[in-house]
Amino acid sequence: MPALTHGFKTLPVAVVMSGFLALLALPGAAHADDILDGNTQNTGTEQRADADGAGNVSVTVGGVVFDRSKNGSGDSVGAVTSSTSWSPPACWYAPKFTPQELQDYLEPIWEAGSTGYEWDAKQREKYNAKDEKKGFNKDKTGKGYWWGSYVNKSYPPGWDKCDTEYFWVDKGDPPPADKENAVTPEVLAELAYAEIRVPSTKVTLAPAEATKVNLPTWAWLNGADFQPVSVTASVEVLGINATATAEPVSLQIEPGTPDAETYPASGVCAIKDGRIGAPYEKGKADEMPPCGVKYLRSSGDGTFPLQATVTWEIHWTGSGGAGGDLPDGTFGATQDVVVQEIQAINR
Repeated sequence: MPALTHGFKTLPVAVVMSGFLALLALPGAAHADDILDGNTQNTGTEQRADADGAGNVSVTVGGVVFDRSKNGSGDSVGAVTSSTSWSPPACWYAPKFTPQELQDYLEPIWEAGSTGYEWDAKQREKYNAKDEKKGFNKDKTGKGYWWGSYVNKSYPPGWDKCDTEYFWVDKGDPPPADKENAVTPEVLAELAYAEIRVPSTKVTLAPAEATKVNLPTWAWLNGADFQPVSVTASVEVLGINATATAEPVSLQIEPGTPDAETYPASGVCAIKDGRIGAPYEKGKADEMPPCGVKYLRSSGDGTFPLQATVTWEIHWTGSGGAGGDLPDGTFGATQDVVVQEIQAINR
């Protein structure tokens, strides 16, 4: 179906992608400081979107304009998974046609007769199509819109609970109470939630390539990458909007084997001063890492699948002073860790 054109602009998005710098190998030295100290640089994924030459950063989807200019970007970003059973709306109602647009859309369907005479007749009666001046509410042109449903195409068929009947809403009036997912600032916030993208949670480790049995391994995330991200959703013809913002709050480390200890013992590293964990620095071999893991046995000829999952707190603000919290989201990644035996560590 054609989208509502009056008052909407479909704007392109240009996103600059940044690759993830591979961690370099460490030499197999016997001193703990040397084992931990290696190349720990990690450029991560840039959290920015570049506009095109005209400065456009928004895109229109299903009657809703999404501004993703402050969203996470790059080839390693992903959508957060709600920490509860909640999920964003599978479909929603929003302005779809002006009176003339609805007439231009429906009349060719009726003339083709493909939907059946009886259905066509009922539709003509519903929209008062025989009245040249008032049909399709043309006497209310500029005073409201025909609303319709939009379906999130990423959901499997049958998940949506919106009907396909068009209904009229005067400007300034609320949509019918029985239309549960009719766009409001809160519904826009939920739709914006689904558009949020956050950076990869691949952690930097010291030692980087291979660690040793019983040696505390430091883990951290690039603080420059893990900043709040947000998406704004709006319906311009209604003058409503909402911004969903995700902020990183903690990192959960799962070593990939029960034969390991985490730092802290819970395996949950809280964000502190905008940073998750702390980079290893030479001379700290005798210190326990604020975030990390110690493996108690070798990985042999294989590896341990260390999983790192960041929890993001999500809240929203919207037009009219509306706002609130949305369910936390998580996004994780798994990386292989080589753990080798070592006879002695010289300090």
